Amino acid sequence: MSCLQTWPEPIVRVQSLSDSGIRVIPPRYVKPPSDRPSRPEATADEANIPVIDLSGLLSDDITPREATMGQISSACREWGFFQVVNHGVSHELIRATREVWREFFHLPLAEKQAYANSPTTYEGYGSRLGVEKGSKLDWSDYFFLHFLPESLRDEKKWPRIPESCRKLVAEYGEQVAKLGGALMRVFSLNLGLEEDYLQNAFGGEDFGACLRVNFYPKCPQPDLTLGLSSHSDPGGMTLLLPDDNVSGLQVRRGDHWVTVKPVPDAFIVNIGDQIQVLSNAKYKSVEHRVIVNSNKERVSLAFFYNPNGNIPIGPAKELVTADQPLLYPAMTFNDYRLFIRTKGPCGKSQVESLKSPH
Repeated sequence: MSCLQTWPEPIVRVQSLSDSGIRVIPPRYVKPPSDRPSRPEATADEANIPVIDLSGLLSDDITPREATMGQISSACREWGFFQVVNHGVSHELIRATREVWREFFHLPLAEKQAYANSPTTYEGYGSRLGVEKGSKLDWSDYFFLHFLPESLRDEKKWPRIPESCRKLVAEYGEQVAKLGGALMRVFSLNLGLEEDYLQNAFGGEDFGACLRVNFYPKCPQPDLTLGLSSHSDPGGMTLLLPDDNVSGLQVRRGDHWVTVKPVPDAFIVNIGDQIQVLSNAKYKSVEHRVIVNSNKERVSLAFFYNPNGNIPIGPAKELVTADQPLLYPAMTFNDYRLFIRTKGPCGKSQVESLKSPH
């Protein structure tokens, strides 16, 4: 699966632009007025996405277990986003993994360029999504890697410096994938399906997982651009480790954008397009974007829990009724994600375009 073999224009590293001391961002990064962040609107809303303590899922008592599942169900239906604490992933591992990636992005450019990516697979060190020539760009660099299935994992493509990076990423990925599997079981039960339904639809043990580490450098004109344009995640579920030091993620809530206030050592979980399709839109992926900051850089780790790329994904037949007819045709995730890899982030236009006419 590929889009293009090479990028349509020379790649400029956003971190290099930021470090150069420019006071005006290049036109390629200036968003149309309708897409620019509106800070008063974002900060006026005191709402925050739900914060859920997962320790109840491990209780021998059915009451806290059902209460926690109910909180997750409400969050999935009402927000599409929630934060989880007491999630079972080591806090020390979380902090160490985030910091080793911060170190990577502060290595000399030549060291990072050894991992420069192409649009063929997106693996490696990158600075753009989408391959349309002349398109507006986001104020961020990133590192993208495959974690699962193991047939796609190639640790030689992961950074060799800092020396602890590969070991930390392997341990981190294993623990976060385990958390993702636990949430998949809860999602299935909450939808009225068999506990292992969603996991089996994703390919069982042969599901996909990848990590995108985002680096948002300081920006001299943060009100004109975005770190990541509005989009819904094309995959199944995302488990995001945000930066403790600075907020940046915004979630669409009706006509407004809510700036997420990260809880220390928590993960931010959001529903992706594939679970929207499998649930026949009982659960919906939600648009989100990232704002940038003139005083602080930001690092975040997005772990994407995805279907196996070769399995057709369509609505569960148990969720298709006369009152709730089939909304989406079946499509493999490999075919589905070609859209964002070609066009870049485009709100929810992709998943909405799939809907079957009635």
